This record gives sequence, C-alpha cells and structure tokens, in this order.
Amino acid sequence: MVERYGARFTERVFTPGELADCGGRPASLAARWAAKEAVAKALGTGIGSVGFCDIEVTRDGAGRPALALHGAAAGLAQESGLRRWAVSLAHDGGLALAFVVAMG
Repeated sequence: MVERYGARFTERVFTPGELADCGGRPASLAARWAAKEAVAKALGTGIGSVGFCDIEVTRDGAGRPALALHGAAAGLAQESGLRRWAVSLAHDGGLALAFVVAMG
C-alpha cells in the first residue's frame, strides 16, 4: 500500500514518530499496520471505530516494540479494563505480522 498510495496514505495511517522510526522501510510500516489491526481486534471494534493514529507503535527504553494508545483507542481500552499491552513484530520475505496481547 505504501508504494501504491505514497505519502498521503502513510501520513494518514502512521504518526510522525512511527514514520521516523521506520525510515520509509515498507516492511517496517507493514508490521506496524498489522499491530494496529491486532490492537483494534483486541479492543473488540475493528479499525473502523478507532483512528489509525490512535494506535501508535513505539519503542520502550530497551528498543523493543511497545504500544501507546490515544483518543478513542485509549478510551476503549480503559472501558474494557485493558491496562497493559505486549506487542511483537516480524517481517520477512515480503510478509509482515504482529502479535498483540492485551492484559487487564
């Protein structure tokens, strides 16, 4: 999608921090996209009920992937009692995946 829709797509879906962290690498962006979809599913809504940028893939102090929820995503997580999140990202051979665990 990055190659097809370019900057208009990436700026709508990813935060400035995510774009900087990925350095324009499509595989890294695809893994973050997968994480955003996984979080939306864990919230029980799907991506249509939260903004793409309400779910941000960041890094913790050790450089591991982490999640920051904003806006509607943060509200839904709070309502559901979901306070802690774990995320793992991978990409290889043109495929990307993300595992997300939501904990109360």
